[in-house]
Amino acid sequence: MKKILLEIIGTQRIDNQKDKIEFTTVGTFEEEEDSYIVKYVEEQEPPLKSVDVSVKIYKNEKSVEIIRSGAHDSCLIVERSKRNLCSYGTEYGDVLMGISGHSVRYDKENSEFYFNYDIDINGALASKNEVSMKFRVNQE
Repeated sequence: MKKILLEIIGTQRIDNQKDKIEFTTVGTFEEEEDSYIVKYVEEQEPPLKSVDVSVKIYKNEKSVEIIRSGAHDSCLIVERSKRNLCSYGTEYGDVLMGISGHSVRYDKENSEFYFNYDIDINGALASKNEVSMKFRVNQE
């Protein structure tokens, strides 16, 4: 397991509006036989507690699993060319969402993971999403 500096850029499109979130944090990077695992802590505005995030990207570039643990748990599966039903925890209860994956890529040369997907709720498109995760190994 390696300590990393992680830059995450998330873009969400709803109708004709675009929202972009960028943040940098520290985390860990681990390579397994069939996947890469990136872990980090996502800080929240007080009084909410921080959220532990684990992102597992499969080497075959077919799927990504995003597991969030904290006050509200969720597990999202982004699988290329497939729709998965996933539960997303909120302070008001769990929401069942459809996650339709489009692409999953790992650019090893630039240490960047990229994936995009659509979210639907009750079959109606809620948003189109893109995530870029760039990292570099901390030199300690």
